[in-house]
Amino acid sequence: MPILGQPFVSYHLWSLIVPAAGQERWHCQMKRGFIKAKQKEPIVQSLLTQASIPQRIGLLAQKGVYEFHRHRQFLTQPDGVERVAQLLKLGKLTVQVQQRVTQILKNYHSHPLLAGKQIVELTSGEEGFPKPIWIEQQNYRFRLYATMDCILTESDKTLHIIDFKTGKSIFDQRQAFVYLVAARYLYPQYTAVASFYNLEQCKKSALIRVTPSQLDAIENQLASLALRHQQDINNYEQNPYNFSKIFPPNPGYHCRYCSFNAICEFSNFKPSK
Repeated sequence: MPILGQPFVSYHLWSLIVPAAGQERWHCQMKRGFIKAKQKEPIVQSLLTQASIPQRIGLLAQKGVYEFHRHRQFLTQPDGVERVAQLLKLGKLTVQVQQRVTQILKNYHSHPLLAGKQIVELTSGEEGFPKPIWIEQQNYRFRLYATMDCILTESDKTLHIIDFKTGKSIFDQRQAFVYLVAARYLYPQYTAVASFYNLEQCKKSALIRVTPSQLDAIENQLASLALRHQQDINNYEQNPYNFSKIFPPNPGYHCRYCSFNAICEFSNFKPSK
């Protein structure tokens, strides 16, 4: 985990601080407080370790793509989907998860996006917390965390970062921006682009490109977000009773979809016991 007192940022943190366009009404800073400030409290810790169905499907889909390319023969074998399903141990999961992940595997078996590509890195989703990228300029110093699903090189030597999605997950350009900033430091010899691919809908996004000056602006924004969040964490550690002032709640109908509705005193929705 990030070292206390040292500013850090990731796409996840960016999304917790600033809502995606069109989602302002449902955005709640207290959720960030639970995830980032109270994460070591036992009850919060237990909630954070419970993967939701969409999260579980996303992880299994990522692992499925990884297994198809670890065992490339499965891509051309008639029983390739069944072989990968066995590796994922789908039979032990709920019917809903089995059905959706099996369909994702069938989609990929029929339309293998990465077949024939020069893959630089393909993650299984089980790598754990990524190594930080130290970013230091004259005016700021922070750690950037970026977990990239897939990195490949195109025929023109462009570095292409792909993020896999499932379900109704939105394509948030900010996630691509974070990856492109990361690529600037991890692969400085390459010109990088990023895109999203929904494994369930077989839908590609447009390629996302940024100029060096745009990258500078994004990096500056990330530095500001990292500093703001670290200040909030420091304030909370010094004044834990000010939790709701530092991380103000935004109760509403959307509380029913929040992982913390059972323990949040401001929640408009309390799950039945």
